[in-house]
Amino acid sequence: MSEATAQEQALGTGATVWLTGLPSAGKTTIATALAEQLAARGRRVEVLDGDEIRTFLSAGLGFSRADRDLNVQRIGFVAELLASHGVTVLVPVIAPYADSRAAVRKRHQAAGTGYLEVHVATPVEVCSQRDVKGLYARQASGEISGLTGVDDPYEAPEEPDLRIEAHRQGVEESAAALSALLSERGLL
Repeated sequence: MSEATAQEQALGTGATVWLTGLPSAGKTTIATALAEQLAARGRRVEVLDGDEIRTFLSAGLGFSRADRDLNVQRIGFVAELLASHGVTVLVPVIAPYADSRAAVRKRHQAAGTGYLEVHVATPVEVCSQRDVKGLYARQASGEISGLTGVDDPYEAPEEPDLRIEAHRQGVEESAAALSALLSERGLL
């Protein structure tokens, strides 16, 4: 067995699972549930939550298209780095632009690292009812503008590796579907 193969077996297979969708779609909830399941099975796992990343890694960035793209590229870099070291990286980040997500996928492919794009396809009406962070209410009152999917664009993936309708299935079922996809693709 080569040294590289032995090291890969010791680390496990790493991969990035990018969960994209509107604010309050359920991305972080699903990622957290899957992370708990994987960790309980002894899997090395990290959740790179979009809100946390904006606080630390992307502090100072706004919400222009250029800033959103830079934020996605930074997160993609960190995810690929972790995945290349055998970590399953769950990335619940809106990433509203298809070209930004495609660039992250391309980076992973160039590095030979597994990458899955998952669309958490919750309709905006359901997201606005959930309104976990109060963003929809603030946008409706005119306090903020540029809310993804309302008055700022969201380009839904045309062909994601998995589409989860989180308004029609529970968190555990959604996490199980993700886990099954990872297994099916040889990424667990």
